[in-house]
Amino acid sequence: MARAPQKTRASATADAITADLVAVLVAVTEGEPKIMTIANADALPSGPFEFAHRSLQTGLRAWVEKQTGHPLGYVEQLYTFADPGRSGDARAPHSISVSYLGLTREDQVGEGFEAHWSGWYAYFPWEDHRAGPPALLAKVLTPRLKAWAKSASTAPLQRERWQRAAITFGLDGRAWNEEMVLQRYELLYEAALIPEAVRDSGRTAAVVPGRPMIADHRRILATGIARLRAKIKYRPVVFELMPAEFTLLQLQRSVEALAGRLVHKQNFRRLIEQQELVEETGAMAADTVGRPAKLFRFRYAVLAERAVAGTKLPLSRP
Repeated sequence: MARAPQKTRASATADAITADLVAVLVAVTEGEPKIMTIANADALPSGPFEFAHRSLQTGLRAWVEKQTGHPLGYVEQLYTFADPGRSGDARAPHSISVSYLGLTREDQVGEGFEAHWSGWYAYFPWEDHRAGPPALLAKVLTPRLKAWAKSASTAPLQRERWQRAAITFGLDGRAWNEEMVLQRYELLYEAALIPEAVRDSGRTAAVVPGRPMIADHRRILATGIARLRAKIKYRPVVFELMPAEFTLLQLQRSVEALAGRLVHKQNFRRLIEQQELVEETGAMAADTVGRPAKLFRFRYAVLAERAVAGTKLPLSRP
């Protein structure tokens, strides 16, 4: 009996499902979180899973290196998105997005590659609370979320909408939870307050500031930021983003950049010391203002010492 021909991505029928591999590649440079982007900063490095790829991760690494010239180190899978209707193209076949998070250090993108580094707060300006709640939150987001809540058809639904908005965005005296990045993005999408929602639904609305991305890439980026903000509290992953030698202030500023809020300096340093996460190098930083600061390095032995119990790097509160 003759074997049926194998489908390829190019010859798949209309009801076939394609898989796109998407990378959230993060670096922190001079206290600012960056992500690797392509397509004039409108997309994350990505490409379709092809039959030639031995695995999803192999395919991701191939696409990232081809588009950015940047070989991937450690990556972990984030999430698989399969919601129809969020690609921006109603004619496109149903596609799933398999996303990954990678941590690295910013380097110069080679000539001939379309990639460059972009600040992640350009895409989520409401997420940066290092100087306090951004003016955007009170002046733009809150009034538009209130208008969206009031537009509901019944009073109970109006109250339910506003309660969700208040919890998600830390309004009406509620605390800001830095880990709810994806929930905030999804609520703004539901309220049609971001360009992606207007694009996908065809509705007209007054969108809030924040750079959009193609397809579902800003949603994937929100997922990556949320994962990393949670992870820095219980794993020393921030050291993957640090140079080989650093000052404690540089380490603190990097954690604050990722979390989008300040930490208490003395408490932060006490936590670092108590857990013996770093050790002195014996050298001093030459480019600091005022008194020279000691240089430290991460104690990689801590990974073996705490493999079972885990190593905490909590985000201290002011």
